[in-house]
Amino acid sequence: MLNLTQQLFGDGRLTNPSITVMGDSSGKPYFALAIDRIPDLNFVSPASGGSQTLSLWRYQNGTRHDNITDWAVAEFKKRYQSDPGKKPRPITKEAIFHYVYAVLLDPLYREKYAQNLKREFPRIPLYGDSETIFWQWAGWGAELMALHIGYETVEPFALARTDVPDEKVRAAGQSPKPALKADKDAGRIVVDSETTLAGVPPAAWRYQLGNRCAIDWVLDQHKEKKPKDPTIRAKFDTYRLADHKERVIDLLMRVTSVSVRTVAIVDAMRMAAR
Repeated sequence: MLNLTQQLFGDGRLTNPSITVMGDSSGKPYFALAIDRIPDLNFVSPASGGSQTLSLWRYQNGTRHDNITDWAVAEFKKRYQSDPGKKPRPITKEAIFHYVYAVLLDPLYREKYAQNLKREFPRIPLYGDSETIFWQWAGWGAELMALHIGYETVEPFALARTDVPDEKVRAAGQSPKPALKADKDAGRIVVDSETTLAGVPPAAWRYQLGNRCAIDWVLDQHKEKKPKDPTIRAKFDTYRLADHKERVIDLLMRVTSVSVRTVAIVDAMRMAAR
């Protein structure tokens, strides 16, 4: 298959609101996430069957084109703006894009079509037939997309930080021993042998990205790991949690905020009319 990445992100310096979904996967949990830059083919998992990226725009010869067609806009208008006596709120291509993202994260949609989503390209149902329902779902999609793309800039969740000096490692002239472990029952994250974050609400653990929650992804990606290859281990094993500790703590607080708000929206979806 022809790689169309350049049409979506140019030479890599362009950002483009996009939805990445799991490719044909054998057994891996369904996954959908909003992004705005080039993803790695296997950024979900090497065993996931890769990923497929659906962008709001595409670029050809330096010109931006819409990926959502005029036909799609007409179909949405026919469905949701059929009252001739009412001046409707214009349905835009961006609003349709947000509607699609909301549907892909709808828990009832994901449960009903669980088997299909493992082996087929997602189909998007049109919920209800009123303008109110469309804009409710488009609004959820817009908020979720802003949260998931802008996760590094959301307001940090007010986790309670406790720092207790590790006298033993300090006396040895060493940095605190890395941990990055979650205690979900206690609502706590152990950063290292000196620092603990408490007050993680139960809802935060419920936001799943594939088979792990978002917080677990952050913890796993920032752990110190020894490369298996001896040459790489000798020359390039330079990452130390101590050098990035404050950034990681800040990221954990922001991802907690994203997780809590995402779960609140998804719970509202479950109760919504369709």
